[in-house]
Amino acid sequence: MTSNKKQEWKMERGCLISVQPVVPGIWQRKEGGHYIRARVVDPTTGRLKDIRKMLPSADLATAIRGLDTEKALVKAGESSAETPKQRFAEYAASLFERKVKTREIRSVAGRSKWAITLEHLIAGSTGRKSKRHVPAFGDFFLDRLTARHIEEWRASVAELIADGDFAPTTCNGWLAILRVILKAAKRELALDQLTLDGIADFDESEHEIYTEEEPNTLLPEQVPTFMAAMRELYPQHYAMVYLGLVTGLRPSSLRPLRRTGPTPDVLWEECQLLVRRSHTRGQEVMNTTKQRVKYRIHLPAEAVAVLRWHVEAQLSTPEQQESDLLFPALHGGYRTASVLNKPFADVANHIKLGRRFTQRGMRRTFNDLTRAAKVEAIVTRSISGHLTERMQERYSTVAPIEQRESIAKVIDFMSAKQAFTKQSAATPIAPAAGSNGTTDGTSAPESGTVSGTPQPTTGTTDEQADLTRTDPKANHPINMTSTGEA
Repeated sequence: MTSNKKQEWKMERGCLISVQPVVPGIWQRKEGGHYIRARVVDPTTGRLKDIRKMLPSADLATAIRGLDTEKALVKAGESSAETPKQRFAEYAASLFERKVKTREIRSVAGRSKWAITLEHLIAGSTGRKSKRHVPAFGDFFLDRLTARHIEEWRASVAELIADGDFAPTTCNGWLAILRVILKAAKRELALDQLTLDGIADFDESEHEIYTEEEPNTLLPEQVPTFMAAMRELYPQHYAMVYLGLVTGLRPSSLRPLRRTGPTPDVLWEECQLLVRRSHTRGQEVMNTTKQRVKYRIHLPAEAVAVLRWHVEAQLSTPEQQESDLLFPALHGGYRTASVLNKPFADVANHIKLGRRFTQRGMRRTFNDLTRAAKVEAIVTRSISGHLTERMQERYSTVAPIEQRESIAKVIDFMSAKQAFTKQSAATPIAPAAGSNGTTDGTSAPESGTVSGTPQPTTGTTDEQADLTRTDPKANHPINMTSTGEA
């Protein structure tokens, strides 16, 4: 006898399914297809794991195979083959938020850089000159984002660079953050196709930050003139500039220095400076340096005397005098990052420097001063905080006189070696005992003769050398052909 019982339905995950399973673990969907559900022990945790999945177009045989596959994946310690869809914009924003919370991105400047870069990577970039817009990756599903898409974006951005809309260094900053995002997504979401392998940075070889005409550094002989004018025009900034030039510290490390309080950075009696904080914007300070290294500088008495003069004579407001900072603003808080921009421009104009010199140039000038003073490179790096010789060289500018004197020393060495070689060639080798030094039995001619006939000597006399060589310090070339030979 056939049952005429009416099929009953219930709501599950937004869909109507049969109240009773068709077979264990599988229910029929009213709209078609099936719903599978089971609980299996996950070997990675030892706990039961729920399997719940809608199969809208699956017949019963397909649903059975699907349930068996899902059970096998859990028992093997793997996740379902189905990866949840996530757009680039959503993932990038969530990663940024996590990095801020975990203090991987610490400074205000770092957060600002990420925020600005994400605007370009999500919404795209519009050229300031060309007015062309290059779309980016915001709407892309991460599992659909491929190297081809990134190469197409890179080619379009390269056109903006060629048009002068953006600097290649700026766009390489975007690529660096894009690599961080895709590397994290590849690891967290198991998306093997996400990679920037083989995608090169933009070429920076023709982008000059510092040029021959604008090196952003002072020659050693220009420093006293610049500092005298700084003390005359801006005495309130003199000590900060002085300390920057004699230590090579970044302005971001100078601004948060504390002269007093529970944890001072200036140890007056010991003549020491503790470099351990960094300030970029606002009133927020990072309790480490840019290179994430804390270190100590031992100051000479002259430098400490300048700092004492600054504290006694240049902290004019009550807020400054009450502040723990060595270089406080008028309100007692941190000076702004641009506080030295106008003083540097005014002083450069006052002394008729003829080129731009900014506060960033203090670090470059320090490296040049230490080299001129014959300070060992390892000592220079221990003061400025440069971690490698490469970074120290990057922040250095070789002065013309250094090149002239160095080449003169090379020429001097070569001239001395040449004179030694000629003298050796003019001196005959002593003959063996019992030999006259010839092959035909005749006596050898005296030195300075050929076949017994007196000849001019090939070497140079002291008087000739004085006429043909000059002191290398005079920065003149040395006559390398004074002996008459090429």
